[in-house]
Amino acid sequence: MTDAPPTLETPWPVGLLANKIRGYIERLGTAWVEGEITQWGASGGNVYGKLKDLTEDATVSFTIWSSVRAKLTSDFKQGDRVIALVKPNYWVKGGTLTMQVFEMRHVGLGDMLERLERLRKQLAGEGLFDASRKKPLPFLPHCIGLVTGKDSDAEKDVIRNAQLRWPAVNFHLAYAAVQGERMVGEVTAAIARLDADPDVDVIIVARGGGDFQNLLGFSDEKLIRAVAACVTPLVSAIGHEADRPLLDDVADLRASTPTDAAKRVVPDVSDELNRVQQARARLSNRLTGILAHEVDRIGQLRSRPVLSTPEWIIDSRSEDLTRYVARGAELVDRVVERAGSVIVELRSQLRALSPQGTLDRGYAIVQLEGGQVVRSPAQAPPQTKLLITLAEGALAATAGAATSDPTPSN
Repeated sequence: MTDAPPTLETPWPVGLLANKIRGYIERLGTAWVEGEITQWGASGGNVYGKLKDLTEDATVSFTIWSSVRAKLTSDFKQGDRVIALVKPNYWVKGGTLTMQVFEMRHVGLGDMLERLERLRKQLAGEGLFDASRKKPLPFLPHCIGLVTGKDSDAEKDVIRNAQLRWPAVNFHLAYAAVQGERMVGEVTAAIARLDADPDVDVIIVARGGGDFQNLLGFSDEKLIRAVAACVTPLVSAIGHEADRPLLDDVADLRASTPTDAAKRVVPDVSDELNRVQQARARLSNRLTGILAHEVDRIGQLRSRPVLSTPEWIIDSRSEDLTRYVARGAELVDRVVERAGSVIVELRSQLRALSPQGTLDRGYAIVQLEGGQVVRSPAQAPPQTKLLITLAEGALAATAGAATSDPTPSN
Protein backbone atom coordinates (compact mmCIF):
# COMPACT_ATOMS: atom_id res chain seq x y z
CA MET A 1 0.00 0.00 0.00
CA THR A 2 1.33 3.37 -0.96
CA ASP A 3 -0.18 5.02 2.12
CA ALA A 4 1.63 2.71 4.53
CA PRO A 5 4.67 4.20 6.21
CA PRO A 6 7.94 3.14 4.59
CA THR A 7 9.99 0.53 6.47
CA LEU A 8 13.14 -1.38 5.91
CA GLU A 9 11.09 -4.21 4.55
CA THR A 10 8.64 -2.02 2.56
CA PRO A 11 10.50 1.11 1.40
CA TRP A 12 8.90 3.69 -0.88
CA PRO A 13 10.02 4.07 -4.44
CA VAL A 14 11.81 7.32 -5.22
CA GLY A 15 8.97 8.38 -7.49
CA LEU A 16 6.48 7.94 -4.69
CA LEU A 17 8.56 10.02 -2.34
CA ALA A 18 9.01 12.70 -4.96
CA ASN A 19 5.28 12.85 -5.70
CA LYS A 20 4.45 13.04 -2.02
CA ILE A 21 6.94 15.87 -1.60
CA ARG A 22 5.42 17.70 -4.60
CA GLY A 23 1.90 17.23 -3.27
CA TYR A 24 2.86 18.51 0.13
CA ILE A 25 4.64 21.56 -1.32
CA GLU A 26 1.78 22.41 -3.69
CA ARG A 27 -0.56 22.54 -0.70
CA LEU A 28 1.46 25.48 0.63
CA GLY A 29 -0.03 27.77 -2.05
CA THR A 30 1.36 31.27 -2.77
CA ALA A 31 3.24 33.46 -0.33
CA TRP A 32 4.86 36.89 -0.23
CA VAL A 33 8.55 36.67 0.57
CA GLU A 34 11.26 39.29 0.98
CA GLY A 35 14.92 38.99 0.15
CA GLU A 36 17.88 40.14 -1.90
CA ILE A 37 18.44 39.07 -5.49
CA THR A 38 21.82 37.32 -5.58
CA GLN A 39 21.50 35.90 -9.06
CA TRP A 40 19.55 37.15 -12.10
CA GLY A 41 19.86 35.49 -15.46
CA ALA A 42 17.61 35.69 -18.49
CA SER A 43 17.20 32.90 -21.03
CA GLY A 44 14.62 32.74 -23.79
CA GLY A 45 12.55 35.48 -22.18
CA ASN A 46 12.42 33.66 -18.83
CA VAL A 47 14.43 34.63 -15.76
CA TYR A 48 16.22 32.20 -13.47
CA GLY A 49 17.64 33.54 -10.25
CA LYS A 50 18.22 33.16 -6.54
CA LEU A 51 16.76 35.04 -3.60
CA LYS A 52 18.71 35.26 -0.34
CA ASP A 53 17.39 36.00 3.14
CA LEU A 54 18.37 39.44 4.45
CA THR A 55 19.64 38.21 7.84
CA GLU A 56 20.08 34.44 7.73
CA ASP A 57 22.11 32.21 5.48
CA ALA A 58 19.19 30.92 3.43
CA THR A 59 18.70 30.97 -0.33
CA VAL A 60 15.97 29.74 -2.68
CA SER A 61 15.85 29.57 -6.45
CA PHE A 62 13.11 31.26 -8.41
CA THR A 63 11.78 31.30 -11.93
CA ILE A 64 9.96 34.11 -13.70
CA TRP A 65 8.24 32.98 -16.88
CA SER A 66 8.24 35.41 -19.84
CA SER A 67 4.49 36.09 -19.50
CA VAL A 68 5.00 37.29 -15.90
CA ARG A 69 8.19 39.18 -16.68
CA ALA A 70 6.37 41.26 -19.32
CA LYS A 71 3.97 42.53 -16.63
CA LEU A 72 6.65 43.71 -14.19
CA THR A 73 6.54 47.52 -13.74
CA SER A 74 10.28 48.08 -13.23
CA ASP A 75 13.65 46.59 -14.02
CA PHE A 76 15.43 44.36 -11.54
CA LYS A 77 19.05 43.36 -11.13
CA GLN A 78 21.39 41.54 -8.82
CA GLY A 79 21.59 43.27 -5.43
CA ASP A 80 18.02 44.62 -5.45
CA ARG A 81 15.92 44.19 -2.34
CA VAL A 82 12.51 42.91 -3.40
CA ILE A 83 9.30 41.32 -2.26
CA ALA A 84 7.80 38.63 -4.48
CA LEU A 85 4.62 36.62 -4.67
CA VAL A 86 5.86 33.04 -5.12
CA LYS A 87 4.53 29.52 -5.18
CA PRO A 88 6.84 26.58 -4.38
CA ASN A 89 7.27 24.18 -7.28
CA TYR A 90 8.99 20.83 -6.88
CA TRP A 91 10.40 19.30 -10.07
CA VAL A 92 10.03 15.56 -9.69
CA LYS A 93 12.35 14.56 -12.50
CA GLY A 94 15.27 16.69 -11.32
CA GLY A 95 14.50 16.56 -7.63
CA THR A 96 14.82 20.33 -7.30
CA LEU A 97 12.73 22.92 -5.48
CA THR A 98 12.18 26.31 -7.09
CA MET A 99 9.86 29.26 -6.54
CA GLN A 100 7.60 30.31 -9.37
CA VAL A 101 7.25 34.11 -9.24
CA PHE A 102 3.87 35.66 -10.06
CA GLU A 103 4.68 39.26 -9.02
CA MET A 104 7.78 41.16 -7.92
CA ARG A 105 8.46 44.71 -6.78
CA HIS A 106 11.15 46.69 -5.03
CA VAL A 107 10.70 46.94 -1.30
CA GLY A 108 11.46 49.73 1.15
CA LEU A 109 13.78 52.27 -0.49
CA GLY A 110 13.40 50.58 -3.85
CA ASP A 111 9.63 50.84 -3.66
CA MET A 112 9.82 54.53 -2.81
CA LEU A 113 12.27 55.13 -5.63
CA GLU A 114 9.94 53.37 -8.02
CA ARG A 115 7.01 55.61 -7.05
CA LEU A 116 9.28 58.65 -7.25
CA GLU A 117 10.42 57.78 -10.76
CA ARG A 118 6.84 57.30 -11.92
CA LEU A 119 5.95 60.76 -10.59
CA ARG A 120 9.08 62.23 -12.17
CA LYS A 121 8.11 60.85 -15.58
CA GLN A 122 4.53 62.11 -15.19
CA LEU A 123 5.58 65.66 -14.30
CA ALA A 124 8.26 65.70 -16.97
CA GLY A 125 5.62 64.67 -19.50
CA GLU A 126 3.56 67.69 -18.43
CA GLY A 127 6.54 69.96 -19.17
CA LEU A 128 7.15 71.08 -15.57
CA PHE A 129 10.88 70.37 -15.89
CA ASP A 130 11.43 71.95 -19.32
CA ALA A 131 14.39 74.30 -19.61
CA SER A 132 12.18 76.84 -21.41
CA ARG A 133 10.24 77.34 -18.14
CA LYS A 134 13.34 78.22 -16.15
CA LYS A 135 13.39 81.87 -15.07
CA PRO A 136 16.73 83.71 -15.01
CA LEU A 137 18.00 84.89 -11.64
CA PRO A 138 18.38 88.65 -11.06
CA PHE A 139 21.95 89.92 -11.36
CA LEU A 140 21.88 91.64 -7.96
CA PRO A 141 18.89 90.77 -5.76
CA HIS A 142 18.16 93.45 -3.17
CA CYS A 143 16.04 91.06 -1.10
CA ILE A 144 16.25 87.25 -0.89
CA GLY A 145 13.39 85.12 0.41
CA LEU A 146 14.75 82.19 2.43
CA VAL A 147 12.66 79.10 3.26
CA THR A 148 14.47 76.97 5.85
CA GLY A 149 14.31 75.55 9.35
CA LYS A 150 14.55 78.04 12.20
CA ASP A 151 18.08 78.43 13.63
CA SER A 152 19.32 75.78 11.21
CA ASP A 153 22.85 75.53 9.86
CA ALA A 154 21.42 76.04 6.39
CA GLU A 155 19.99 79.42 7.41
CA LYS A 156 23.31 80.54 8.89
CA ASP A 157 25.31 79.34 5.87
CA VAL A 158 23.12 81.17 3.35
CA ILE A 159 22.99 84.47 5.24
CA ARG A 160 26.66 84.49 6.24
CA ASN A 161 28.01 83.69 2.78
CA ALA A 162 25.59 86.04 1.01
CA GLN A 163 26.46 88.99 3.25
CA LEU A 164 30.18 88.26 2.93
CA ARG A 165 29.81 88.55 -0.83
CA TRP A 166 27.46 91.57 -0.81
CA PRO A 167 26.95 93.19 2.62
CA ALA A 168 23.92 95.25 1.52
CA VAL A 169 21.76 92.23 0.64
CA ASN A 170 18.55 91.79 2.70
CA PHE A 171 16.61 88.65 3.65
CA HIS A 172 12.95 87.89 4.27
CA LEU A 173 12.86 84.67 6.28
CA ALA A 174 10.02 82.14 6.13
CA TYR A 175 10.61 79.34 8.63
CA ALA A 176 9.12 75.92 7.95
CA ALA A 177 9.57 72.32 8.96
CA VAL A 178 12.01 70.74 6.50
CA GLN A 179 11.10 67.12 7.33
CA GLY A 180 8.23 65.20 8.81
CA GLU A 181 4.50 65.32 8.27
CA ARG A 182 4.22 69.13 8.49
CA MET A 183 7.00 69.71 6.02
CA VAL A 184 5.04 69.79 2.72
CA GLY A 185 2.30 72.12 3.96
CA GLU A 186 4.63 74.55 5.72
CA VAL A 187 7.19 74.76 2.90
CA THR A 188 4.42 75.23 0.31
CA ALA A 189 2.84 78.01 2.38
CA ALA A 190 6.22 79.70 2.94
CA ILE A 191 6.98 79.71 -0.79
CA ALA A 192 3.55 81.16 -1.58
CA ARG A 193 4.02 83.88 1.05
CA LEU A 194 7.43 84.93 -0.30
CA ASP A 195 6.22 84.73 -3.89
CA ALA A 196 3.49 87.25 -3.04
CA ASP A 197 6.00 89.62 -1.40
CA PRO A 198 6.84 92.37 -3.95
CA ASP A 199 10.19 93.06 -2.25
CA VAL A 200 11.52 89.53 -2.77
CA ASP A 201 13.62 89.15 -5.93
CA VAL A 202 14.56 85.46 -5.57
CA ILE A 203 13.60 82.57 -3.27
CA ILE A 204 16.00 79.98 -1.81
CA VAL A 205 14.71 76.73 -0.29
CA ALA A 206 17.55 75.47 1.91
CA ARG A 207 18.19 72.41 4.06
CA GLY A 208 21.45 70.95 5.31
CA GLY A 209 21.24 67.59 3.61
CA GLY A 210 19.79 64.37 5.04
CA ASP A 211 19.01 60.79 4.10
CA PHE A 212 16.65 59.84 1.32
CA GLN A 213 13.60 59.32 3.49
CA ASN A 214 13.99 62.70 5.19
CA LEU A 215 14.16 64.35 1.77
CA LEU A 216 11.07 62.65 0.36
CA GLY A 217 8.90 65.66 1.21
CA PHE A 218 10.81 67.71 -1.36
CA SER A 219 9.45 65.34 -4.02
CA ASP A 220 5.80 65.71 -2.99
CA GLU A 221 3.57 66.44 -5.97
CA LYS A 222 1.71 69.26 -4.18
CA LEU A 223 4.97 71.04 -3.38
CA ILE A 224 6.37 70.52 -6.88
CA ARG A 225 3.28 72.00 -8.53
CA ALA A 226 3.38 74.98 -6.16
CA VAL A 227 7.00 75.65 -7.14
CA ALA A 228 6.14 75.33 -10.84
CA ALA A 229 3.45 77.99 -10.39
CA CYS A 230 5.84 80.32 -8.55
CA VAL A 231 6.44 83.63 -10.37
CA THR A 232 9.60 84.56 -8.45
CA PRO A 233 12.80 82.70 -9.49
CA LEU A 234 13.45 79.83 -7.05
CA VAL A 235 16.68 78.07 -6.09
CA SER A 236 16.77 74.55 -4.63
CA ALA A 237 19.55 74.16 -2.02
CA ILE A 238 18.77 70.91 -0.22
CA GLY A 239 22.41 70.07 0.40
CA HIS A 240 22.65 66.55 -1.01
CA GLU A 241 24.43 64.81 -3.85
CA ALA A 242 23.49 61.13 -3.89
CA ASP A 243 19.72 61.58 -4.23
CA ARG A 244 17.88 64.11 -6.34
CA PRO A 245 14.40 65.16 -5.14
CA LEU A 246 11.96 66.51 -7.68
CA LEU A 247 12.40 70.02 -6.27
CA ASP A 248 15.80 70.12 -8.01
CA ASP A 249 14.17 69.43 -11.36
CA VAL A 250 11.39 72.01 -11.13
CA ALA A 251 13.49 74.78 -9.53
CA ASP A 252 14.94 77.49 -11.76
CA LEU A 253 18.41 76.69 -10.39
CA ARG A 254 19.80 73.75 -8.41
CA ALA A 255 22.54 74.51 -5.88
CA SER A 256 24.51 71.64 -4.38
CA THR A 257 24.54 73.16 -0.87
CA PRO A 258 23.13 76.22 0.93
CA THR A 259 26.59 77.79 0.70
CA ASP A 260 26.63 77.18 -3.05
CA ALA A 261 23.17 78.79 -3.30
CA ALA A 262 24.45 81.99 -1.67
CA LYS A 263 27.37 82.09 -4.10
CA ARG A 264 25.14 81.45 -7.12
CA VAL A 265 22.51 84.04 -6.17
CA VAL A 266 24.62 86.93 -4.83
CA PRO A 267 27.58 88.34 -6.79
CA ASP A 268 30.90 88.95 -5.03
CA VAL A 269 31.39 92.68 -4.41
CA SER A 270 35.18 92.39 -4.79
CA ASP A 271 34.81 90.59 -8.11
CA GLU A 272 32.35 93.21 -9.32
CA LEU A 273 34.69 96.04 -8.25
CA ASN A 274 37.52 94.37 -10.13
CA ARG A 275 35.33 94.09 -13.20
CA VAL A 276 34.35 97.75 -12.88
CA GLN A 277 38.02 98.74 -12.63
CA GLN A 278 38.86 96.61 -15.64
CA ALA A 279 35.99 98.19 -17.59
CA ARG A 280 37.17 101.67 -16.60
CA ALA A 281 40.71 100.81 -17.70
CA ARG A 282 39.46 99.51 -21.06
CA LEU A 283 37.29 102.61 -21.46
CA SER A 284 40.21 104.91 -20.59
CA ASN A 285 42.50 103.16 -23.07
CA ARG A 286 39.84 103.32 -25.73
CA LEU A 287 39.20 107.04 -25.17
CA THR A 288 42.96 107.76 -25.14
CA GLY A 289 43.30 105.96 -28.45
CA ILE A 290 40.37 107.86 -29.96
CA LEU A 291 41.73 111.24 -28.77
CA ALA A 292 45.21 110.46 -30.08
CA HIS A 293 43.74 109.50 -33.44
CA GLU A 294 41.70 112.71 -33.62
CA VAL A 295 44.74 114.85 -32.62
CA ASP A 296 46.75 113.28 -35.45
CA ARG A 297 43.90 113.86 -37.86
CA ILE A 298 43.60 117.52 -36.84
CA GLY A 299 47.37 117.90 -37.25
CA GLN A 300 47.14 116.52 -40.77
CA LEU A 301 44.29 118.90 -41.58
CA ARG A 302 46.20 121.89 -40.22
CA SER A 303 49.25 121.00 -42.31
CA ARG A 304 47.29 121.39 -45.54
CA PRO A 305 47.96 124.66 -47.48
CA VAL A 306 44.42 125.91 -47.08
CA LEU A 307 44.86 126.02 -43.30
CA SER A 308 48.61 126.60 -42.94
CA THR A 309 48.53 129.71 -45.28
CA PRO A 310 44.91 130.89 -45.46
CA GLU A 311 45.79 133.86 -47.75
CA TRP A 312 46.82 131.38 -50.42
CA ILE A 313 43.26 130.67 -51.43
CA ILE A 314 42.42 134.43 -51.48
CA ASP A 315 45.38 135.24 -53.74
CA SER A 316 44.67 132.39 -56.10
CA ARG A 317 41.01 133.26 -56.29
CA SER A 318 41.86 136.98 -56.81
CA GLU A 319 43.93 136.14 -59.89
CA ASP A 320 41.14 133.99 -61.20
CA LEU A 321 38.64 136.78 -60.59
CA THR A 322 40.80 139.36 -62.43
CA ARG A 323 41.16 137.03 -65.36
CA TYR A 324 37.44 136.30 -65.45
CA VAL A 325 36.58 140.07 -65.29
CA ALA A 326 38.94 140.90 -68.17
CA ARG A 327 37.59 138.06 -70.20
CA GLY A 328 34.01 139.13 -69.44
CA ALA A 329 34.70 142.75 -70.49
CA GLU A 330 36.27 141.59 -73.75
CA LEU A 331 33.31 139.37 -74.52
CA VAL A 332 30.84 142.18 -73.75
CA ASP A 333 32.71 144.61 -76.07
CA ARG A 334 32.61 142.06 -78.84
CA VAL A 335 28.90 141.51 -78.39
CA VAL A 336 28.21 145.30 -78.36
CA GLU A 337 30.36 145.86 -81.46
CA ARG A 338 28.66 143.04 -83.32
CA ALA A 339 25.24 144.36 -82.32
CA GLY A 340 26.19 147.91 -83.56
CA SER A 341 27.14 146.57 -86.96
CA VAL A 342 23.84 144.75 -87.21
CA ILE A 343 21.95 147.93 -86.27
CA VAL A 344 23.74 149.95 -88.97
CA GLU A 345 22.95 147.34 -91.58
CA LEU A 346 19.31 147.18 -90.55
CA ARG A 347 19.06 150.99 -90.60
CA SER A 348 20.38 151.03 -94.16
CA GLN A 349 17.89 148.40 -95.21
CA LEU A 350 15.10 150.30 -93.53
CA ARG A 351 15.98 153.54 -95.24
CA ALA A 352 16.20 151.82 -98.58
CA LEU A 353 12.75 150.34 -98.22
CA SER A 354 11.10 153.35 -96.58
CA PRO A 355 8.48 155.42 -98.71
CA GLN A 356 10.18 158.52 -97.39
CA GLY A 357 13.19 157.76 -99.51
CA THR A 358 11.05 157.68 -102.57
CA LEU A 359 9.43 160.98 -101.67
CA ASP A 360 12.85 162.52 -101.12
CA ARG A 361 13.69 161.76 -104.72
CA GLY A 362 10.82 163.96 -105.94
CA TYR A 363 7.95 161.54 -106.08
CA ALA A 364 4.55 162.18 -104.49
CA ILE A 365 1.64 160.13 -103.29
CA VAL A 366 -1.81 161.02 -104.64
CA GLN A 367 -4.78 160.03 -102.55
CA LEU A 368 -8.51 160.48 -102.73
CA GLU A 369 -10.36 162.07 -99.89
CA GLY A 370 -11.09 158.59 -98.47
CA GLY A 371 -7.36 157.78 -98.33
CA GLN A 372 -7.26 155.50 -101.37
CA VAL A 373 -4.05 155.85 -103.41
CA VAL A 374 -4.70 156.97 -106.97
CA ARG A 375 -3.01 154.60 -109.35
CA SER A 376 -4.70 155.55 -112.65
CA PRO A 377 -6.49 158.59 -114.11
CA ALA A 378 -9.72 156.65 -114.14
CA GLN A 379 -9.79 156.78 -110.36
CA ALA A 380 -9.79 160.61 -110.32
CA PRO A 381 -12.20 162.18 -112.81
CA PRO A 382 -11.95 165.94 -113.34
CA GLN A 383 -12.80 168.05 -110.30
CA THR A 384 -12.03 165.18 -107.88
CA LYS A 385 -10.57 166.39 -104.65
CA LEU A 386 -7.09 165.03 -104.20
CA LEU A 387 -4.44 164.96 -101.41
CA ILE A 388 -0.88 165.05 -102.68
CA THR A 389 1.80 163.94 -100.13
CA LEU A 390 5.29 165.30 -100.80
CA ALA A 391 8.67 164.71 -99.15
CA GLU A 392 7.97 167.65 -96.88
CA GLY A 393 4.27 168.19 -96.26
CA ALA A 394 1.09 167.66 -98.34
CA LEU A 395 -1.05 169.68 -100.89
CA ALA A 396 -4.77 169.74 -101.62
CA ALA A 397 -5.55 169.67 -105.35
CA THR A 398 -8.33 169.18 -107.85
CA ALA A 399 -8.02 166.68 -110.70
CA GLY A 400 -8.04 168.04 -114.25
CA ALA A 401 -8.29 166.31 -117.58
CA ALA A 402 -6.18 163.24 -118.04
CA THR A 403 -3.15 163.47 -120.31
CA SER A 404 -1.98 160.94 -122.81
CA ASP A 405 1.51 160.55 -121.39
CA PRO A 406 1.39 159.75 -117.69
CA THR A 407 5.15 159.55 -117.43
CA PRO A 408 6.43 162.68 -115.76
CA SER A 409 9.29 164.60 -117.27
CA ASN A 410 12.58 165.15 -115.42
